[in-house]
Amino acid sequence: MNEVRIISIKKNIHEDNKKVANETREQLRSNQAFMINVMSSPGSGKTTMLVRTIEAMKAKYRIGVLEADVDSDVDAKSVMEAGAKAIQMHTGGLCHLDATMTRSGLDELGTEDCDLVFLENIGNLICPVGYDTGAMKNIAILSVPEGDDKPLKYPMIFAKVDALIVSKIDVMPYFDFNMELLEQRVRHLNPDIKIFPISAKTNEGLSNWTEWVEHAIKGDQ
Repeated sequence: MNEVRIISIKKNIHEDNKKVANETREQLRSNQAFMINVMSSPGSGKTTMLVRTIEAMKAKYRIGVLEADVDSDVDAKSVMEAGAKAIQMHTGGLCHLDATMTRSGLDELGTEDCDLVFLENIGNLICPVGYDTGAMKNIAILSVPEGDDKPLKYPMIFAKVDALIVSKIDVMPYFDFNMELLEQRVRHLNPDIKIFPISAKTNEGLSNWTEWVEHAIKGDQ
């Protein structure tokens, strides 16, 4: 009787993805472009935060954006109006982008005339963090209305990202949100993470974030 062969699909998929991700990073570096993968829940303020970031940095950097969504092109239009080069990627219902999808998007965007590229990933705290997209840095955005207990419910994303933006801090007086407790919970998972409380409405804290981005770009060169 023949034995049944068993293969680990997940392992093979992730190994293949890692290979493409590494190739993507090398291609970006050859074009002197730096990519940041932005992840969060739907409605956290990803696009608004990108718009404010573009407005603050476009005088110094040529910025491109990959907008990933199930449908619509509203986010791509918003970042283009702010001054970035952008394309909209429709995922057909997929809950994340992998390295191959990202590379296809970068090929369509063209990075030869970009210094900085933001990948606005699908709104999801679980799937996107499991896939290396080829980005040099990965960040998460958590909005105040989502609550300070998110790191307890979705620890993996907070454990893996390089930086966390806490958005919508201007509404903090109206929510039961403890910033100190959030930072404790996040740093328990990720002691080296950078945390940036920001209001996209008032631009409070924005300069700390953009300075970190500049340092990250220079550190990769």
